[in-house]
Amino acid sequence: MQRLVTATFAAFAGLFASTAHAHISIASGPAFANASGEVAFGVGHGCEGADTYRVQIDIPAGVTSVRPETSDFGQVDVETDAAGTVVSVTWTKSDASVLDSDTQYYKLLVRLKAPDQAFTKIYFPAHQTCRAKDGTETVVDWVGIDEPADSTVEPAPTLYLLPARFPGWNKFTVNTAVDDLKGFFADAQIVWSGSKAYSINPATTELIAGTSGTSALTSIADGEQIWVKY
Repeated sequence: MQRLVTATFAAFAGLFASTAHAHISIASGPAFANASGEVAFGVGHGCEGADTYRVQIDIPAGVTSVRPETSDFGQVDVETDAAGTVVSVTWTKSDASVLDSDTQYYKLLVRLKAPDQAFTKIYFPAHQTCRAKDGTETVVDWVGIDEPADSTVEPAPTLYLLPARFPGWNKFTVNTAVDDLKGFFADAQIVWSGSKAYSINPATTELIAGTSGTSALTSIADGEQIWVKY
């Protein structure tokens, strides 16, 4: 372990950088469980050449303190249930702001408090309305949850929840089985569990494979203790 710890790691800051995803997705990276923070929804494209006119994000149960941020995109509205809980947030362009074609990337921001469920994923079903130059509207629903790769259902924006951490080494007990190590530890230098280790960095992965007595960590069991370096 010590030989790997002292190895030079590649820069990790860009691994969760916002990119123009091919669909509506979380563009701000993971969130911390039981904490408030800003979540950015990236709208990578419109609909078959038509500009995005409206975006509705459904708020899942357990997500609280929802407050959308004003945006140059257009008017933002919230929908609440009978108890006053925010159940959806919708951004709508003015008619004059709709572009003649799909040329822009949009980022829509919501401040919220994530549930106290570290090492889990929460899903925000999204509904995208596009308007073509002739006024024709098209709706695309991004609502798939853990759908297979060949599914025709578009995937919902997915937010990874992590426990609070500090720079350097952190010790966690994982209270739910985790098999998506890339999703949960994309900004970690290395993850250790016993004699097994994981890193998204190919150079570090090569070191893991070449270290006697160390094997690749591919999943984490419920109740397992891990060490993570950030």
